[in-house]
Amino acid sequence: MRKWGILCGIGASAIWGGMYVVSKVVLEVIPPFALLTLRLLLGSLVLGLIVRWRGGLGFDRRQWQQVLGVGVVGYGISIGFQFIGTKLSNASNGALITSSTPAFVLLFAALLLKEKMRRSQILALALSTLGALIVVDPRAARLSPDFFWGNLSLVGAAVTWALYSVLIRLVTRRLDTLRVSLVAFLGGLFITVPASLWEWSAIGIGRINWGVMAGILYLGIISTALAMFLWNTAFATLPAGVASLTLFAQPLVGALLGALWLGETLSALFFLGGTLIGAGLILATREG
Repeated sequence: MRKWGILCGIGASAIWGGMYVVSKVVLEVIPPFALLTLRLLLGSLVLGLIVRWRGGLGFDRRQWQQVLGVGVVGYGISIGFQFIGTKLSNASNGALITSSTPAFVLLFAALLLKEKMRRSQILALALSTLGALIVVDPRAARLSPDFFWGNLSLVGAAVTWALYSVLIRLVTRRLDTLRVSLVAFLGGLFITVPASLWEWSAIGIGRINWGVMAGILYLGIISTALAMFLWNTAFATLPAGVASLTLFAQPLVGALLGALWLGETLSALFFLGGTLIGAGLILATREG
């Protein structure tokens, strides 16, 4: 089960690492919160069909409230902070600050789940974080006052995504992961729908062609329904501090796809960083 959880987390991070090109194309036509709303609706439809086939939700009122609240934190507040931070900062700052998420997961896991911080986990976190920093190259980050609010939003995104991930582990102790994922998607809509309506009136939506439609379907079904379910499964299966380390697969996949599709060069630092991330994951698998 430990190895299965690691594979689920890596799978989710790999999907997210490879969605940049698709997102960039679609975001030229559809504003961020409108796109996120479409993603959550598509994800809810896919998981809803599966849940119905499996017999329905079966949540009581209190369970609905708890999981909807978790969804508001993860898919509303956290991704909202990410959108704002990406707009007001830059990609390098985003990659650098995102690498702090597993550290916040370890902290929240200790506070909310009472998970002990073992030396092996701290060492695995240190190795993987160092590897991620080498891959994303912090020299490209900019901490100028012009980016203050953007960077602050990115920190907010890292903290709230860590909190969401730990809360997922908390609620899936008693509830099925697939059903939790579905209701959490619905919770995110409480924030994304009003934001997308404002975008619609203030910005509008561009011309939607078949390519954009295909991109929306990919982002909704693969990057949302599948990837979010895999991520939630990783946290339902593994200690939170161990599951969080799989997030470091994201910059690796992003760099690999950049080399394959965009002709970017992979330096020796990429392979060094990848080795350290792999060492951290192996240590976490053995000791988690």
